[in-house]
Amino acid sequence: MKANQDHYKVRLMCRMLQVSVSGFYAWRERPLSARARADIALLAKIHEIHRHSKGRYGAHGIHVGCKRVAWLMRENGIRSIIAPSFVVTTTANAAATLSEDLVNRQFKADGPDQLWVAGVAYIPTWAGFLYLAIVLDVFTRKIVGWAIEDHLRTQLVLAALNTALAQRQPSGVIHHSDHGCQGGFNWSAQQ
Repeated sequence: MKANQDHYKVRLMCRMLQVSVSGFYAWRERPLSARARADIALLAKIHEIHRHSKGRYGAHGIHVGCKRVAWLMRENGIRSIIAPSFVVTTTANAAATLSEDLVNRQFKADGPDQLWVAGVAYIPTWAGFLYLAIVLDVFTRKIVGWAIEDHLRTQLVLAALNTALAQRQPSGVIHHSDHGCQGGFNWSAQQ
């Protein structure tokens, strides 16, 4: 109401909002509460920290409830920049020979167990990362093998591939994965 006093009569706004005119004037003349004054001081500190951290922090080092800071930031349009977490997972071996791409980036199959592709997912947990390796049949789009470990070594991807081979027992399949320490190879099974 205070912001619209220049455009509308106080009596009209009070009637629309169902508040008394005397209540509005009493509220307007009332001094700020201790909490409101503390919020103004806290907001100034948040602005200072936010500016010095180039938008990364809004409440760093302030000993106050995070919900209160989050509310103040949200109410005042202050947003922190969230830096993407980056985990180095693949280290290239310069001495390794690269395998030929047997599928030429054409991930299509005419039937099951003709082309499998592999991938690794990184699962963050409180105790660190878990790594999930999967082998997917391109034709059926079903996972035919998988393995999970707390490390990202070649054994992880091989375990997923061996599981797929044991379950499906294909007579001829091309296994494709991107190059990397976790299993960058093409493999063709002929039995």
